[in-house]
Amino acid sequence: MSEEASLDAISRYLKKQHVLSVCGGDPLWCANCFYVFDAQRVAFWLMTDTDTRHGEQMLKHAQVAGTVSGQPKSVMLIKGVQYAGRISLLEGDAAQVARQAYIRRFPVALKASAPLWEIRLSELKMTDNTLGFGSKLRWAREKDKE
Repeated sequence: MSEEASLDAISRYLKKQHVLSVCGGDPLWCANCFYVFDAQRVAFWLMTDTDTRHGEQMLKHAQVAGTVSGQPKSVMLIKGVQYAGRISLLEGDAAQVARQAYIRRFPVALKASAPLWEIRLSELKMTDNTLGFGSKLRWAREKDKE
């Protein structure tokens, strides 16, 4: 499967999910966050305060990695994504666009004042056992487009 076809399949899966794990920092720390996936930018948007432990870490260390996965009972139905990217606080118009998309997906966030962040993905790897046990789909951002 081509990288473009892999990205399309991965994007369809990511749009159906809503929670990711994000890990980074020194010392290493992980958190789970609700997200919106922007397929055009190949990026996650998430909302979290800067004064949380993971927020403080992300301000200091932009390189992050994590996972998105469901919890099927059958091993043959397992699907999940591992990712790597760089996270940053959004500002200005970019923050407004992300906030509108986030509130559409999670209306309860309308009352939240936490900032929006973007994880600009550099790499995605999806395991999809529905394509055959251990099947992998991969995508990587071209170096000159980072």
